[in-house]
Amino acid sequence: MNAADAPEVKEHLLASSDLYRELSHLHHELDDRLQQLNAQHHLSDSEHLEEVTLKKRKLALKDQMMRIAADWSQVHSSS
Repeated sequence: MNAADAPEVKEHLLASSDLYRELSHLHHELDDRLQQLNAQHHLSDSEHLEEVTLKKRKLALKDQMMRIAADWSQVHSSS
């Protein structure tokens, strides 16, 4: 696990960064919707497309959060 993955970094950013907090909130909202879709036995074509789109958006948010955490870790580990 690298420093950006550390729970302390995530907790600090959730407490101190509006952007990180908003990205985390959106990530959880997408995850909740994906869980709703996954609970269904059969997805319509539009629901399947929504599922694929949500997964891509969720991954993009996670990547953005990881970049923020890595940048913060790099700045604060060199001090």
